[in-house]
Amino acid sequence: MARRRRVPKDGTGRPLELLRERLAHAEEGWLFAQIAEAVTERRHARGLSQAELAKLCGTTQSAIARLEGGGRPPRIDTLLRLANALDCDLVVELRPRDGTEGEAA
Repeated sequence: MARRRRVPKDGTGRPLELLRERLAHAEEGWLFAQIAEAVTERRHARGLSQAELAKLCGTTQSAIARLEGGGRPPRIDTLLRLANALDCDLVVELRPRDGTEGEAA
């Protein structure tokens, strides 16, 4: 019998994939557009083709093309592999929104 893959939930009963989709379109997708642009710029600076970067990351050229084109939000493990292959640090920062510091949810 095949093992069922457990789908993590976000606390509201929806799979995390739905949350990722919502985030992909937040603020007109600015976050993922910035990531795509940074990956593309760094790849060019290192003189790598999409295929070469894909090989370094253990993925496919088409996956790199989709990421750079903003086709799909990258997973955190993918971002970590990309950062390593591009000789970068991956920085994630949570900053309070204006006027919300110290407020309880």
